[in-house]
Amino acid sequence: MHPLLTDIRLVAFDLDGTLVDSVPDMAAAVDAALIDVELPVAGEDKVRHWVGNGARVLLERALDDALGEAPGHTLTETALEHFLEHYHCAPCARTRLYPGVRDALEGLHGSGRTLCLVTNKPEAFIAPILSALDVERFFSSFLGGDSLPWRKPDPMPLMHLCQRFDVSPRECLMVGDSRHDVAAGKAAGFRTLAVPYGYNHGEPVEQSDPDAVVESLAQLL
Repeated sequence: MHPLLTDIRLVAFDLDGTLVDSVPDMAAAVDAALIDVELPVAGEDKVRHWVGNGARVLLERALDDALGEAPGHTLTETALEHFLEHYHCAPCARTRLYPGVRDALEGLHGSGRTLCLVTNKPEAFIAPILSALDVERFFSSFLGGDSLPWRKPDPMPLMHLCQRFDVSPRECLMVGDSRHDVAAGKAAGFRTLAVPYGYNHGEPVEQSDPDAVVESLAQLL
């Protein structure tokens, strides 16, 4: 096992950009929503830089890009509703696990550690994606961006897991791909591990100073 896992009882994972590459499906839903409100599509490359802060922020960024200015509340709500409808129809058509993820989940779960998921994605989409990729069974809990009054980078979702599973923060590890994951983990008192291949708004995740960086989650074993 990776040295960072010493004395770790609970591992909290981010989802998008850490365990799965979900941009192809999210981009398709974003573009469909933009078409619905009669705006030009964004494309997958742009969406890849916009994800990570929840569905509403994603749509705000897409609308801002299409309009050249911040969108109004009504337009944002309308586009968000369309996005959620489209994404609900196909949340895992082209979403795939990153290499090494399945091996890491199997190994960590087999070691007796509690695995949890903490994402800013709406909770309704989590189980369908995990189930479609056959990894739902590894997780004892998952929290979406709308599961609690707080979301990353706020540390409260992580503190919620500590309370639920009766573990101290020093016995927990946060694994993610972005500065929001690292910030949440540090603020909660967790150790932090980052992967460099995900969605961090074009910034190297190393700049967020995680405790460690691995090229593949298989390196945890």
